[in-house]
Amino acid sequence: MEYIHVKMIRNNLDNLLDYPIPDGYFIRNLKKGDEYRWAEIETAAGEFKDIEFALNRFEKEFGQYLDEMEKRCYFIDTDKGRSIGTATAWYNKDFRDGKYGRLHWVGIHKDFQGKKLGKPLVSAVMKNMAQFHNKTYLTTQTISIVAIKIYLDFGYEPLLTSNNCQRAWHLIAKELNHAELRKYL
Repeated sequence: MEYIHVKMIRNNLDNLLDYPIPDGYFIRNLKKGDEYRWAEIETAAGEFKDIEFALNRFEKEFGQYLDEMEKRCYFIDTDKGRSIGTATAWYNKDFRDGKYGRLHWVGIHKDFQGKKLGKPLVSAVMKNMAQFHNKTYLTTQTISIVAIKIYLDFGYEPLLTSNNCQRAWHLIAKELNHAELRKYL
């Protein structure tokens, strides 16, 4: 599938879905010093070419906000203490009126994808986000079909911001067969 950036929006944080974490895993908040774990997960999930690049991105984006990240960033760990997933209830003061929360940097290590961990992680982050915001958005890309299905199931809708968006959502609709996307076919 062609790679096109897309945005999704949810105009309220009411009636959030709850998904329990499977046995053998638990969800926790980021602690200072988890930066390397974040970089490992996001690199293994395919977001970065290497851990050093990911660490630089973490430092640039969150380095001065570590106290806030301890409240807003979550990890999935195995019972053996390995961190294998992460997501953040973040924000962007430049997006619309600055009042939207942002579901940000959702990633599951490639060795743990398909184990029903994404929905519990997104559920925890969205409940956290509801403490700070009453609406939310996210950015993703057309090739992230599994993630997009999760976001649709959580009530996110396509946000059309350019002419290319209509094409992107048509491609996604053909791939997903999701009720929310039928109008793009």
